[in-house]
Amino acid sequence: MLSMLIALAAIWSVLEVRTGGLFLTPRNLYNLSIQTSVNAIISCGMVFIIVARQIDLSVGSLLAFTGMITTFTQVRWSESHPGAGWLFSIAIGLAAGSAVGAFQGWWIAYRGLPALVVTLAGLLMYRGAAFLVAEGQTIAPLDETYQRLGGGPVGSLGVAPSWIAGALGCAWLAWHVWSTRRERAKYSDDRPPAWLDLVKVALGAAAILGFVAVMVSYPNRTELDAEGNPSGMGIGIPVVILILVVMVLSFLAHRTRFGRYVFAYGGNPEAAVLAGINTRWLIVKIFIMTGILSTIAALITTARQNAGTNSNGQGAELYAIASAVIGGTALAGGVGSVPRAVVGALVIQSLDSGMLLLDVEIAKRQIVIGLVLMAAAWFDVSFTRRQAR
Repeated sequence: MLSMLIALAAIWSVLEVRTGGLFLTPRNLYNLSIQTSVNAIISCGMVFIIVARQIDLSVGSLLAFTGMITTFTQVRWSESHPGAGWLFSIAIGLAAGSAVGAFQGWWIAYRGLPALVVTLAGLLMYRGAAFLVAEGQTIAPLDETYQRLGGGPVGSLGVAPSWIAGALGCAWLAWHVWSTRRERAKYSDDRPPAWLDLVKVALGAAAILGFVAVMVSYPNRTELDAEGNPSGMGIGIPVVILILVVMVLSFLAHRTRFGRYVFAYGGNPEAAVLAGINTRWLIVKIFIMTGILSTIAALITTARQNAGTNSNGQGAELYAIASAVIGGTALAGGVGSVPRAVVGALVIQSLDSGMLLLDVEIAKRQIVIGLVLMAAAWFDVSFTRRQAR
């Protein structure tokens, strides 16, 4: 994680110089945080998929399909039930994402089809299904409350709630470091020096409060204070959703039986079966979780665009896999981290956003990101071989 953060800081420094000071402005960082959230949410689910020695190439198409289902339901339901249609549409979208995940997981786990084949078929099927939902038409406009999920002009917490959220984040960080240290002491494990934990908390708190300070310094032109000046945007709601997803999935990975089973299966599938783990149902649950996360990403995307289109999510599966691999998730399975995948997503989005500011054409941006993915995969293979030796 430390090496990734150093690399990210180096990328930001170079882009800040090359863009003439535009990259680290509050406006660009706010937009960067919103854009990263969608890819990072999908990448968090991809970590569990790859750790379990599977792959999912359908998440981008599933994002488009569930997004169209949600927006279509919302517009139709709102005609007869104004005000509550957006809640019902979210429930329908999440149900559709869960059903698709269970469908794919069943074919993989109980019928023995390779995940590559099933999800590649899903990439084609769900993209076509997204087109058929509204015959290729764009569905708009959407509910104003629903639009807040996208992080637009009204999609942020504001100044005071952002500072409160930052304070809660600092308190959680301190509690997490303390509880980890106490748990290690309980099992007589080696603990780092106390001063090192204090440094971690101090640096983490500084990063959290610095992030909040940047977000609240970005003016919100749609809201004015008593003196007529624009107030600060604060933390975007998609970022809040991402933080909640990371916290929940990190808890599942490290504090629950489900997480331990996923890593055990990825490390040695045969041993997991002999240990009595229901590996088939485990794989189904992993794909259900990925379907739900793809739907959450679809909610943010459609809310930000204030429309549903069947072209959403193109290439999202490749960015999600790249983020997970750059974040240190081993392609051989058994090793991965949700927070590091988020940093990987931030690295990719930073490169893409920076090159966009530099007016680099899309073909060249894709080449650069592809080279970064190859470098990350090469590092993973080299590290695995070195550990084996």
